Parts: sequence; structure tokens; C-alpha cells
Amino acid sequence: IISRGLDVLWATPVILLGIALGVATALGGLNLGFVKISGDSLWLPALIIGVVQIVYVARPIRGQTLSLRERPFVEAARAQGFGSARIMRREILPNIVTSLLVLGPIVVAQTVAYEAALSFLGAGVQRPNPSWGTLISDGLKVLVSAPHLTVIPGAVLAAMVLSLNLLGDVVREAIDPRGTVAAAGKDDR
Repeated sequence: IISRGLDVLWATPVILLGIALGVATALGGLNLGFVKISGDSLWLPALIIGVVQIVYVARPIRGQTLSLRERPFVEAARAQGFGSARIMRREILPNIVTSLLVLGPIVVAQTVAYEAALSFLGAGVQRPNPSWGTLISDGLKVLVSAPHLTVIPGAVLAAMVLSLNLLGDVVREAIDPRGTVAAAGKDDR
């Protein structure tokens, strides 16, 4: 069930899903019974981006975990009578930590870009809270008379996303110089 749910999220365009979730929850907020988030809360865009981003982490980690499950050291741990929790903690988790370290900066870069896009479109962080998306949107209103109000936040946003992606590549090269760990959305080398 979880795998099929992730497939549906994977097939849905990210920005459209974010806008739909943002507009739907911003109108009345989010009330799950034990958690109530108002429509103007900063937690709402964080929750929306978290739902959208879970696929980019869950899918590669699930694939790597499934391949590790069949490895001889996991079978040996099973043969020794270790429980599932201990096998996950002692055998599987240390082998996927490198993938998590590689995915970290890339997911942060995507998250920053999604937050800016959703805020620019009005489905993310709402005014008066600052966001690169709202800064760029406000700058568009006075683009002719003050272009720096749009260009500077856009350039800083692009530089940050680029630097985080480069950091992800550097981490991947440092951890795995032969290229056996694949970053999200990238081909194996």
C-alpha cells in the first residue's frame, strides 16, 4: 500500500500537487483531530513540501534496502536468530547511511526551490513572512522601475540551489569515488 501511494505521488507533477495541497489546506487549515494547523501557519508549507519530498528519499532508500535484504550478511543475522529491528539497526542502516548523506543536500536544494515556487505562486509562505518566492513576486510588480528587487532574490535563490547540488555531488564523490551510490534523479556512473 505504501509503495503504491509513493508511486502515485511520484507520478503527480510536484508543483501542481503542492499548489493543490497548499490551496486546499490554506482555505481552512488542516485539522487531523490531534493536530490543528491554521491556514497562515509556516508549518503548512513545510508539511506540504515534506509530503511532496518523501518520494525522493523513500524510493531510492527502499530499493537499496530491498537489495540489502537478500545479502549474505543479513541472511547470516537471520540465521543467528536476530529480530527484524536488530537486523535493520545493525545490518541495514549502516549500509544506507551513505545514500542518506548523498541525498541530504540534494533534497534540501529541491526543498528550497519548491518553497520558493509555491510562495511565488501564492500557495506557500504568506505575507508578511519573508520568502524568496514572495520577494520575487513582490519585485515583479515594480520590475520596470526597480528590477533589482526581482533579480537579486532570484540570483541568490539560483546560487543557493546550485551550491547545494554541487555540495551533494562533492559528498557523493567523497563518500563513494567509484560511483556505486546514485543520487536522486541522477544516472549511475
